[in-house]
Amino acid sequence: MELDLKRLIVSALKIEDLSPEDIASDEPLFGDAGLGLDSIDALELGVAIRKVYGVKIETVSEEVRRHFANIRNLAQFIRSHNEVKP
Repeated sequence: MELDLKRLIVSALKIEDLSPEDIASDEPLFGDAGLGLDSIDALELGVAIRKVYGVKIETVSEEVRRHFANIRNLAQFIRSHNEVKP
């Protein structure tokens, strides 16, 4: 799932100078370190995740920020969300 998320980030955010394999699973997604994504990227990524994985993020909280900190956390969040669905 982590590689799929990396591919989703690259395609949904139209990152042309980076391949999914170049993204480390524990690399920060936002801020000056790591990928350096911003709030607009977060919105676009949230929409893409909802379309692909059916995970809807209602509000941005500290918990959601932790889930979106890196690929590994995001994959765990999606897996746990999909496990509780019937």
